[in-house]
Amino acid sequence: MEQQSTTPIDFYWRPGCPFCSHLKRGLELKGVKLNMINIWESAQAAEFVRSVANGNETVPTVTIGNQSLVNPSVRKVLKLLEN
Repeated sequence: MEQQSTTPIDFYWRPGCPFCSHLKRGLELKGVKLNMINIWESAQAAEFVRSVANGNETVPTVTIGNQSLVNPSVRKVLKLLEN
């Protein structure tokens, strides 16, 4: 069953991150629309990720509404989208 998201979720990533690639692929296969934000190209994005990841630039970080998930599984993202 595919999960359809009408509004893209914010997906913070950086080049070369295998965890980012894995999560991106899994969410796209489920039909989730992503707003990809490269933290190496945006100081503001990197600052945001640090603010929700205990001062670290841990990616992938996903934001849905006012909730952020740091290095979540596909299952956790889909569960949050259901609510």
